[in-house]
Amino acid sequence: MILLILLVVLAVVLLAAAVYATIQKDLLYAVLATGVVSLALSVFFYLLQAPDVAITEAAIGIALTTIIFIITIRNTTRDEDKYSEDMINRFKTEKE
Repeated sequence: MILLILLVVLAVVLLAAAVYATIQKDLLYAVLATGVVSLALSVFFYLLQAPDVAITEAAIGIALTTIIFIITIRNTTRDEDKYSEDMINRFKTEKE
């Protein structure tokens, strides 16, 4: 019974973090949310008695991918709002 409740809570956290990652405009917060998704998946796999898959998901999904994305975002400019507004204005002027 406790395992079922834990799986449901993990599924809710997984879905909430995935939705947050897709609607977030700041890239750094979106990458951190995908790290939370990977963490929830890793715990999910461990509770479903697949420890080898859980360790692989933790190593690749949480650690490696998240760190590479954060380093990449840190080395580039973070002007998501400026570029999205420019693209919207350009699209509006092309339609007119």
